[in-house]
Amino acid sequence: MPDHARSDDPAVQRQLDRLALLSPGRDTLGLERITALLDRLGNPEASLPPVFHVAGTNGKGSTCAFLRAAIEAAGLKAHVYTSPHLVRFNERIRIAGTLIDDGELAALLAEVLDQAEGIDPSFFEATTAAALLAFSRTDADACVIEVGLGGRLDATNVIDRPLVTGIAHLGVDHEAFLGADIVGIAAEKAGIAKRGRPLITQEYDKPLADSIARIAAANGAEWIARGRDWRGAAYRGELHYRDHSKRLRLPLPKLPGDHQTDNALLALAMLSHQQTLDVPEGALRAAMGWAEWPARLQKLEPGPLIEAVAGTRDVWLDGGHNLLAANAIAAHFEDEDGLHLILGMLSNKDAEGFLRALPNLRSAIFVPVDGHASHDPDALVVIASNSGVSARSAADIPTAIAAFAERDFADNHPLLISGSLYLAGEILRLNDNIPD
Repeated sequence: MPDHARSDDPAVQRQLDRLALLSPGRDTLGLERITALLDRLGNPEASLPPVFHVAGTNGKGSTCAFLRAAIEAAGLKAHVYTSPHLVRFNERIRIAGTLIDDGELAALLAEVLDQAEGIDPSFFEATTAAALLAFSRTDADACVIEVGLGGRLDATNVIDRPLVTGIAHLGVDHEAFLGADIVGIAAEKAGIAKRGRPLITQEYDKPLADSIARIAAANGAEWIARGRDWRGAAYRGELHYRDHSKRLRLPLPKLPGDHQTDNALLALAMLSHQQTLDVPEGALRAAMGWAEWPARLQKLEPGPLIEAVAGTRDVWLDGGHNLLAANAIAAHFEDEDGLHLILGMLSNKDAEGFLRALPNLRSAIFVPVDGHASHDPDALVVIASNSGVSARSAADIPTAIAAFAERDFADNHPLLISGSLYLAGEILRLNDNIPD
């Protein structure tokens, strides 16, 4: 599934154009192609620093951000692989703490694509191969790797000896690939479990827990579950964590949203259940304030895109696009008696369910997601209007912002821009908030 990435660097853009041509009809999950490609590249996945491998429907990226922050606060270096990017493709690959530069990125992608003839890898498989190749060539103390989609058949699952694996919150997403059976989705996510390695998870309803237990046992992994083997919660302004070997009282995460406490706790549990890296309590404490994860309930600073509205109300950006994300957003704004919305959402997402979950919508402007198949804004206007929300459509984000600024709202309710990480990336670009 190419995502129309663009670069100002001509050498990088040449390789992105090659990436965009990959396997247009073969975006099927499986490890055969990535395995063959990595074999041609000398099997870089066998030469990585200790790997933290994180799956989940929502929260896996934030968990990776907390892991990275803790590792770096301990004075160690971490490679990080996440997806998708928001503004620049480079965001996917962080080498020993620094985003990959254009020159190295262009060379890596060229090397991978030159070896891909006859294998027909997907966009994500080629990207994963490039990241693993980069990580194998630079010294670091750890790798933090986010699953792209699913787990069992995800390209990142070629890592057969991770230090520790983890699963964040589970829900229904990517139905075209994973189906809508949440129990089956749990089993797919648990497919990253490896023999003799700990699998750390959140606490789930019994059918999901049973599914994970079955896969962990079949894979020979040690399943370490929240609520049974470790516990944690936000309590009286602190983050409390405990397991069989330690108790921690840390600051609450700086990242907004109550759901971020769960992601931070999962990262703490993953770090606690390994003995290879020394990450002291002081580093864990610092990580709660250091962790950053753009476009996840990000309060936007004034910039060229939102300057017309930022003076009258807070403007929030969240790339959430499924019901889990909508519920997290709703929880964050539950004390507000009104919320304004600008939304663009891919056509394969449940826009109506997302809208139903948001509290006290006072107005909504719907936009297309540029370059992607997305919900018809006018159709979303009808859905919102039928629920009593003042709604209209706009041709693009700048037009939507201008239209919102022209409305004479006699309130200071926050404005939320949401519905797609692709849309969020466009917002950050237009507002000069480029992730680094």
